[in-house]
Amino acid sequence: MPQGYLLTKSKYIRGLQCDRALWLDVFNPKLARYTAEQMRRFDHGREFEYAFKDTFPDGIDISAQLKRNTSAYPALTAQLLDNNGNVNLFEAGFQYDDVLVLADVVHRRPDGSLDIYEVKSGSTLSETYRRDAALQHYVISHCRQINTFNIVHKAPKSNPPNHSNHSDYSDHSDYSENSDHSDPSDTPFTIVDLTADLQAAHPEIKHHIAIMKDILRHGEPATPTGKHCLEPYACPYQHYCAQGIRQLALF
Repeated sequence: MPQGYLLTKSKYIRGLQCDRALWLDVFNPKLARYTAEQMRRFDHGREFEYAFKDTFPDGIDISAQLKRNTSAYPALTAQLLDNNGNVNLFEAGFQYDDVLVLADVVHRRPDGSLDIYEVKSGSTLSETYRRDAALQHYVISHCRQINTFNIVHKAPKSNPPNHSNHSDYSDHSDYSENSDHSDPSDTPFTIVDLTADLQAAHPEIKHHIAIMKDILRHGEPATPTGKHCLEPYACPYQHYCAQGIRQLALF
């Protein structure tokens, strides 16, 4: 069990898909099995995320300093946001309601409010991406003032990159005329501002978190296998749950 928090972004999304998968993710994650194709997609997603982060050359990477000590991320994040003017953070940590989220890119504006960028390697804005972003907005907005919350995804090949929603590039110290920062219009990113939509989702997020925390107070759910094992993602615990079914079949 993690120290100081129960849920993360990935566990929350897992819990929306299946209560048993959530329980296993928290209490027995070593049972997870990922296919080679899933691992390839993870690697591709990280490469796309790194490419976007490269457009913030002065960014401070919290994960590089604290590694797997994720419980310490919120304190260091708060220190860096409090003691700096315009600053860019990678994997900034925020915790509220027993949920820890790590934001891909956080830009602190001169007034102290935050522009947040969640990076996804898909070429469309999926419902799962929105749910992921909604959880982050719920947590971070209870810790800091949010100016904008943006999803960054791959620009469709048929359309030019769209950066119209990347808030106030000229406002950022690292985007000044004297900076060697690359021109964002030359990069393959679509940036969508979802701030208003995410704020409206807070009551639903709070409800789901309460349900998931209750699940984690009890033993492993006996949820049977079904279509939910494959939607929206193939569950890494399918083999474990299916093994129980095979054992029952022997009798």
